[in-house]
Amino acid sequence: MAFFDYREGRLHAEGVSINHIAEQVQTPLYCYSKAALRHNYLAYAGHFNAENTLICYAVKANSNQAVLRTLGQLGAGADVVSEGELRRVLLAGIPAERIVYSGVAKTGREMRFALEQDIFQFNVESEPELELLNEVALSMGKRAPVAFRINPDIDARTHAKISTGKASNKFGIPWTRAHQAYARAAELSGIRIQGIDIHIGSQLTQLEPFEQAFICVAELTAELRQLGHEISVIDIGGGLGIDYGDGAAPPPVLADYAALAKRILGPLGCRILVEPGRSVAGNTGVLVSRVIYIKEGELDRFLIIDAGMNDLLRPSLYDAYHEIVPVTQNAGEPLHYQVVGPICETGDTFSRDRILPSLQAGELVAINNAGAYGAVMASSYNTRPLVPEVLVDGEQFTVVRPRPDYATLIDMDTPDGPG
Repeated sequence: MAFFDYREGRLHAEGVSINHIAEQVQTPLYCYSKAALRHNYLAYAGHFNAENTLICYAVKANSNQAVLRTLGQLGAGADVVSEGELRRVLLAGIPAERIVYSGVAKTGREMRFALEQDIFQFNVESEPELELLNEVALSMGKRAPVAFRINPDIDARTHAKISTGKASNKFGIPWTRAHQAYARAAELSGIRIQGIDIHIGSQLTQLEPFEQAFICVAELTAELRQLGHEISVIDIGGGLGIDYGDGAAPPPVLADYAALAKRILGPLGCRILVEPGRSVAGNTGVLVSRVIYIKEGELDRFLIIDAGMNDLLRPSLYDAYHEIVPVTQNAGEPLHYQVVGPICETGDTFSRDRILPSLQAGELVAINNAGAYGAVMASSYNTRPLVPEVLVDGEQFTVVRPRPDYATLIDMDTPDGPG
């Protein structure tokens, strides 16, 4: 189902022209489709349709309050990795009993705040974290519900910077120490063991790594139960890839992914938690930018746009591919471009050799599949204000995060130092 399509030669988000939005809001800007968010979440809810399943959206993918509220109203839970994300989720109306707290560096203060809210589960990632969580919980007269995130040393076959389930990654407790970790947790009166968590990476394009991980979890569940531990929750993480239009093999079909999880883990009788992020938000948004100059270099033709790596970091950080399309279709001669931004860095490049219809200064382009890991990773580098975010719902749009003015940005500093 297409939520971004051309109508009479002009790109639309649902029923609203991107040109119209750009005129009203100015570029660069992020534009999201509310219908696409609903569609993607409901697809997960439909395929993981057991009453004992909770879809916990990975907030790090896109943490805009309007996005969170849209998903929460559909019944989504949330996977958070910081106190800030937890506060965002609560303010968006997602209740604490649908929230899971992940992350490798939870502080005592963050633990205390999460315990005060009575969240559903802490995904514990190390033995020292377990000990601190126990201390904090005891000081509050509480027992913290936990699942250990287990690192199974499985290659997710994805980009090295978003692979999280190998022995060399910082995430989780090594598979070889799982029994020891659960034994220690059982000794702590501030801890209540309830589950197992696993997450091996992001943007996975094959089912086999998931299958290996699920089999490991099923075996570990049986072993831990034999040792007397009550395992009632299995958190299978997220990581299902999306199609970025780069010609790579298409990602697994959601129905096949869900069927795999049910086949391997269903017989255990546990509550299943799923933590999708990119596959819920990724294709729901575009970054809209205006062409500033066409520059003829000695070796290359540069398409210089007003969006930069501070607005969308993925191409610079990961060499990630994003399809780039003109907002107004034209039949111009296809040309090779380096698509670059205004940041004072050579790495401020969206594509090193992209064939696009001939474009002119002032025209608009859309960088597709930018709904996840776009605005959340943005910065004000080069003192550039964060770009606004727009949510389209049918024939209407709302600015759900405005662009701050320069005074607001600069006034965050204090000009006078000591003395």
